[in-house]
Amino acid sequence: MGILDAWFTKVLDEEESKTSSGKAKKTTDKEEQEKQLARELAAKIAELERKEGALDEREKLLSTREVEIKKKLVDLKLLRAKQLEKLEKISQLTESKAKDILLETVERQLSEDIARKIRETEEEIKLHSEEKAREILVDVLQHGTTDYVAEYTVSTITLPSEEMKGRIIGREGRNIRAFERATGVEIELDEANVIHLSSFDSIRREIARRSLEKLVHDRRIQPGRITEIVEKTRQEMDRILFEEGEKLCHAVKVYRLHPDLIRMLGRFKFRFSYGQNMIIHTLEETKIGVQLAYELGANVNVVRLGCLLHDVGKVVNEEEGTHIQLGVNLARKYRLPEEVIACIAEHHEDVPFSTVESRITWVADAASGSRPGARYEPHEDYVQRMEQIEKIAKEFPQVKEAYAYQAGRYLMVMVNPESTKDDDVIILADKIARKLEQDASYAGQIKVACIRETQVIDTTRAK
Repeated sequence: MGILDAWFTKVLDEEESKTSSGKAKKTTDKEEQEKQLARELAAKIAELERKEGALDEREKLLSTREVEIKKKLVDLKLLRAKQLEKLEKISQLTESKAKDILLETVERQLSEDIARKIRETEEEIKLHSEEKAREILVDVLQHGTTDYVAEYTVSTITLPSEEMKGRIIGREGRNIRAFERATGVEIELDEANVIHLSSFDSIRREIARRSLEKLVHDRRIQPGRITEIVEKTRQEMDRILFEEGEKLCHAVKVYRLHPDLIRMLGRFKFRFSYGQNMIIHTLEETKIGVQLAYELGANVNVVRLGCLLHDVGKVVNEEEGTHIQLGVNLARKYRLPEEVIACIAEHHEDVPFSTVESRITWVADAASGSRPGARYEPHEDYVQRMEQIEKIAKEFPQVKEAYAYQAGRYLMVMVNPESTKDDDVIILADKIARKLEQDASYAGQIKVACIRETQVIDTTRAK
């Protein structure tokens, strides 16, 4: 038993020794882990403290810089105020006034592009609106744009039927007589239902053509209605002239002209120079001049305006003088550039050429006017003779209107009924005939027809 007890005791001691040794070892590992964690935590705390210090330093630096920037901004504002004050003293302009001038300059530079864009947009809208209108109203076709055909003294209108021809003639020809008296244009009818309107005055003939078209469309053709339509069309001529002038300007790519100048250019459609229609002449000359300007490196815009306006003095009826001087005066009135005025003044070499642009205008004018078939000089003499006959008749105070027909062989004189009696008309016709014999140049005879007519128009009240 003693040996077993000793052995058992020894085994227990060994087991206890092993257990104690394992516990001690576990305790040591745990302490090492805790120490390691403590060291890592201390390192992180130290890193955070370092970063915090760096942030504090950076914040102090930013605060210092912010103060410096604010100070510099204040200094800049003071410096700017001093500079503005000096500039105002030198230019004698306030800041607001200088801004206005600058904005006005920029707006003026951009206005041409803006105007062109607006015009292109308007034309596009107009094109589409006309296409839509044609689908809705067939008769709008008669108002569509067509190429202009030069007419010397005759315009033609095709009637829709023989019945309409009878309406225009009227009972015993009263409608035709009323139309000729109202318009001063001679009417001729042929068997093909075509009406010929004859007059040396193209504006008068255009009024008659438009009036007759309205009457045909309206179908109410009688003397009172004829007088009303003709007078209304005559009042619309101002708008018609503007439309024709605008077409011409757009055809040569000129925009922003004064409306009065555009209206003057519209008269070109109804004016001939040596038998050459002035719109056709102006279009030809401007195209030639612009191309020459491109080829020679000249100022294209000056040449464009110079060619467009070189003959504008020919349609100035309110003043006397050569067409060159009248054109120069008109250009100065509307403050056109001096280079353009020089083109107008020098296009017939009345004064020496001062610019290459005025020389180009002269070359283009000569090229258009001298090409074969462009001009027919006797037509100009014919127009002058007809105008002279009418002018002589209008010198008498009793005459209201005078219209020359049949190449000057027939003169219809409309007498003012308020200032003339029936017996006076016979004496007046004789006086006009004798005056024509003395002052007018004509071949054969001139038949003078004096007409004294009174019309009274009244209107009922609406019910």
